[in-house]
Amino acid sequence: MTGALEAVRAYLPGLALLAGGALAATLLADAVSGLQPLVVAVAIGVVVGNTVGVPEVAEPGVGVDKLFLETGIVLLGAAVAVEEFLAAGPTVLGLVVAFVAGGLLFAEVVARGLFRIGSPTSSLLAAGASICGVSAVVAIGRVLDARGAAITFAAATILLFDAATLVAFPLAGEWLGLTGRQFGVWAGVSMFSTGPVAAAGFAYSPEAGQWATVTKLARNSLLGGVAVAYSLAYTARSAADPGVRRLWAEFPKFLLGFLIVAAVANGGLLSPAALDSLGRVSDALFALAFVGLGLSIRVDDMRAVGAAPVGAVLVHLLVVSAVALAAVRWLL
Repeated sequence: MTGALEAVRAYLPGLALLAGGALAATLLADAVSGLQPLVVAVAIGVVVGNTVGVPEVAEPGVGVDKLFLETGIVLLGAAVAVEEFLAAGPTVLGLVVAFVAGGLLFAEVVARGLFRIGSPTSSLLAAGASICGVSAVVAIGRVLDARGAAITFAAATILLFDAATLVAFPLAGEWLGLTGRQFGVWAGVSMFSTGPVAAAGFAYSPEAGQWATVTKLARNSLLGGVAVAYSLAYTARSAADPGVRRLWAEFPKFLLGFLIVAAVANGGLLSPAALDSLGRVSDALFALAFVGLGLSIRVDDMRAVGAAPVGAVLVHLLVVSAVALAAVRWLL
């Protein structure tokens, strides 16, 4: 019992830091018209992380931000109108599959052919840009038995673009006059990591946030299959098991929770009051997670990223986002 209490206490300072940042973001957004609390939460995290820094005692609790993000996404399923998504489902799913497959191939060609980046770094950059950001970099790095330096290098590059696109995409969406659904799907197929995609979507509008999150989850669900494909492609160099166990290990399991909650909510099994409560809890978890996201963005790390990976990922982002924008405006 004492050991359990000590373990809980270890998380309290970090959780307090996240909660303080989330509360400050909510109060600031309420005080200033036009500010979105989730974007403010990221900004507060960035400022604190790059000025004061995260105290060592707070690191365990701050590290729970990913759990908050995934739980918030699961509960977001209660706000999804399944009929609306089913109507656009085949189109959105087709876009996701096309842009993941095409993006992987295009990123590999650009990284290897244009910027002379060797493997496995080229594959780590391709996976991070095409599937689910840093999570894909780590997962594919494990499959390819990549060195820690290569994973860190690729992850830092992806994080640089996560920070840039989090600001740039909502501004571009406003300038282009996109609807909430158009922006959400565009961000969901073009941006990299799940946190920034959700943050950018909700910064644009609640509708855009839901579409961005669902589209991004569809991309994330392809990670296991891509891991298997890379394992087979690198089979001469890797002893990784490309079978069902590998597929299940890499599959983002919180997606199943999202689908279950969406099914329960749309089956009429929850009262309006329960749905409203789940929505408020989801918003609170997102606020905590986005403070943690901001705390993880390090300006010094961004400066240390080399020109070649930045150039390769920039070319990928510009081409993929431009093609995706054209597709979204045409189809949606």
